Formats: sequence, structure tokens, C-alpha cells
Amino acid sequence: MSPVSSTPAARASLSAARRSRELTDAVGGPVVDVLVVGLGATGAGAALDAAARGLSVVAVDAHDLAFGTSRWSSKLIHGGLRYLASAQLDVAHESAVERGVLMERTAPHLVRAQPFVLPLTPMVSRGQAALAWAGFRAGDTLRLAARTARATLPAPRRLSAVETRHLAPALRSDRLRGGLLSWDGRLTDDARLVTALARTAAARGARILTRVRALELTSSGARIRDELTGEEGVIRARAVLNASGVWAGDLVDGIRVRPSRGTHLVLRSDRLGPLPAGLHVPVPGETNRFVLVLPQGDGRVYVGLTDEPVDGDIPDVPEVPETDVGFLLDVLGSVLDVPVQREDVVGAFAGLRPLLDTTSADRPGSGARTADVSRRHAVLTSPEGVITVVGGKLTTYRRMAEDAVDAAVAARRLGAGPSPTAALPLVGAAAPHALAALRAPRRLVQRYGTEAPAVQALADRDPRLGERVLPDHPVTGAELLWALRHEGALDETDLLDRRTRIGLVPEDRAAALAAVRALVGEVTAARRD
Repeated sequence: MSPVSSTPAARASLSAARRSRELTDAVGGPVVDVLVVGLGATGAGAALDAAARGLSVVAVDAHDLAFGTSRWSSKLIHGGLRYLASAQLDVAHESAVERGVLMERTAPHLVRAQPFVLPLTPMVSRGQAALAWAGFRAGDTLRLAARTARATLPAPRRLSAVETRHLAPALRSDRLRGGLLSWDGRLTDDARLVTALARTAAARGARILTRVRALELTSSGARIRDELTGEEGVIRARAVLNASGVWAGDLVDGIRVRPSRGTHLVLRSDRLGPLPAGLHVPVPGETNRFVLVLPQGDGRVYVGLTDEPVDGDIPDVPEVPETDVGFLLDVLGSVLDVPVQREDVVGAFAGLRPLLDTTSADRPGSGARTADVSRRHAVLTSPEGVITVVGGKLTTYRRMAEDAVDAAVAARRLGAGPSPTAALPLVGAAAPHALAALRAPRRLVQRYGTEAPAVQALADRDPRLGERVLPDHPVTGAELLWALRHEGALDETDLLDRRTRIGLVPEDRAAALAAVRALVGEVTAARRD
């Protein structure tokens, strides 16, 4: 493979031109060490893990980076508290360790501490409050066991009613006893994490190929189709990793995934007023289940999430049923001074968790609710020799990727050492003091890290690019141009739905479409010239 450029920034850049060149090199070309199918968090993480060990890597996805489950999460990096309650101690500890890795080493520009308030309303008994407080204290013990600094994640504490209302003014004050303050990790954007993973892998030599569908997998490679041209070909590899999430069973026989739907609502921020903290709203009748209210800092608030089993065919983009919308509004309304109405919901999205189905083959779907199914991941090798990684969750993507590559290295006797990714900063990462010193808007630093000044420079050179795409949304033309030049975006859907989150609100998407499409056209025309 010919190098893209000798500079680190260029080596990490993904573009339409690079995709075309590297796809041509990969199809019918020399055998690579590892072929990864799926470019969500786990697949992009596996591509990075393998490339960081010095292996040659091709990674493909039928759609875009983070097209599936990895863009539909709560944007939280959980410390594993809920798994303590179900006695999944290993999963809880693993989650806490991986949270610390992201916050302190690999992606401190994308992951920061998020405060949450659990309001002690009349619906929360004193016994439930005591149980929740014990859980938060146990979560802090997990933080300590994972060796995450107190400066990274503050301690939980009790709040007075006045303090609780200060952090969440929309709460109903009647008979409010106070609140419980806790902290967890929070991503600026889950799709941005995947983009950073893919670009970091590309900087290490991995070929990241979107719009390339795997039609058939074998132990020695895959038959693929370029979704842009319809042309088919073969990519040969010594090891094949299936990281296609909820679609894993479509490519490898014997893999049974039990999808669980997690739905979020999108509200305008002014509907709930200032929210310095997120909210944990207890679900009536449940002891360890909450609806989360997540302020986004872009004029929007997410409210989620559900945990419902999904049967039948798996869609590319899951639909949000009205039953989920009604459930979330009902729970949220139980603590608000003025309940949110259906017409206040300006958007909604749902993701499918790829939970491993461990029920008996002759009794599919029997047993526990999906809310109770283990979030442990598994690495499975088919009789044909294809390695599949499935289960788990966004927080533990790095460990899942490491385990999958370990299996490939062992099975194919590849010349590679242990994974270095626990200490490998992603593109844009730097220590907090270095990020704070950057000469760029704080919002850009939280999305691009050390690359924020370069994004801002595009706007400084061309005032048109410094303008917002929409009056009430902070994304500028400079960010869209950066995504086309450096982040692998190929068209307006990539820009609206993954590199930015404009598309989560249909009204905003429609308003921005013409301007975004025009920019894509300009960049495409300039590339041809």
C-alpha cells in the first residue's frame, strides 16, 4: 500500500479519494493479516487494535462509520453500576476500568464527567432512596478499584431540595425532599468516537472502507460489493473478524443475537429550561431502572431510554414506536412541574443492542427480559474459521476489540504482540491542561480536541464557512468541510446524520439539506478539477 502522506494529520485523514485508492488496492490484492467487517465502535476498535500491533488491516462497512448501534446510544460511558445490582461483578469492574481508560488516556477530549441528579420525590420511598445512595457509593468504590482519579469523577453526595431545584429547575417542588448527585462518563458524541477510532486506525495503516458490503465470509476473506458502483470482488485475509453487531448472524451461521431496543426522545432545551445536570428519573415499580434526561449543549435534550426485545427482521434504521414515546413521556412527567406533551417531541431515535442470545436453541427468546440479559461479550469462532465478536456495550468496545484480535492472532498464528490500545491516544486526544490552552472555541475542542484550531482556521479563511448551517444549531460549514476532507464523509446523509446530529430532528434536517448538499457538490466538483 502506498502511503497517503508522511504527516501524521494526513495519515489520519479519511476522504473519498483515499477510499477509492485503497479499495482498488485491497480488492484482488495481496493477502492482509486481518479483515474486519463492521465499522461501529467494536469494529473500528478492532481495526485500530490490529493495526496498532503492526498487522495489515482492511475494515469494511456496508454503510458509513457508526451507521448502526454505535450512533444510537445514550452517549454515556457507564461505570458499571447497574451490573453491580445484578451481581455481574466482572462486567461492572470491566466497565469501570474502560471508562477510566477513555476519560484519562485515550479520549479525554471526547469523554468528560457528567453530573446526574436523582430527585427524591414522593414517588421515591426512603427505602428506595437508601438503596440508590448505597448504589452510588458502590459505584464510587468501583471508580477507586479501577484507579480512576477523584479529579476525573467527583464523589456522589446528597443534595438539599434547594440544591436539587438549582440543578434542575423544571422539577416539581411540591414535597421534594432533596436529591442524590452522582457522576458518570459522558461522550460528546458516540459517532465521533467511532470516527476517531477509524482515523486513528488509518494513521496506523489500516484501510477503512465504507460503502463496501460483505456478501460472503470465509476463513480466508470475503466476497464484497462496492455499494457506490455495484462492482464485486474478493478481499483475501489470514483472519476474518465479524463485528457487524445485530447483523452478525446474517453473515455467520450459528450466531444468535437477541436485539433490545433502546429509544430516546429529542426535545428542545428551552422546553425544560436550564439543566446544569442530567436527571435520573426512577421508573415506577422498578428498583434499578431509570429514565435519563441528558442535556446536549446544542439546544437539545435527550430523554431515554427503553429496553424492549425486538423480534423479526432487523432494519437498517429502527423505528420508534408510539408506545416507547408514551412510556418515556409518562415517566418524565412524574417529576416535572409542567409535563412535556407529545407535540414537544421534535425527534426520536432508537438503537438495537446486540445482546448474545444464550437461551436454548429450541426455545429462542425464552427466559429473562432483555433488560436482564447479560451485557457480557463473547468471541466465537465458526466451524469455517470466521471469528465473531458480539454482545457487550459501547463502554467496553476496546476490550471487546482486544479480545477479538487476540483470538485472531492465536488462531492464525499471526506475528503480533499484546494490545497497546489501553494507552494509545485517539486522534485529537491530549491532557486536559493542553486542551484548555488551545486557541479555539470550547465547543470545537470538545468535538475535535487538538484538531479544533485547524477546523476553526477553515472558518477564519472563509467567513461563509464560519456561519451556522442552521440559526438554532451550532454546527458551521467549516465542520462539514472538515468532515468531507478528513473524516470520511461521502454525502449529505453522512454529514447530517453521523458527523453532526442535525438529522435527529426532521424539521432541522429538511431546513439544512439544501445547504449541505450544495457544499458536498462544491467539494466533489473541486476534487474532479
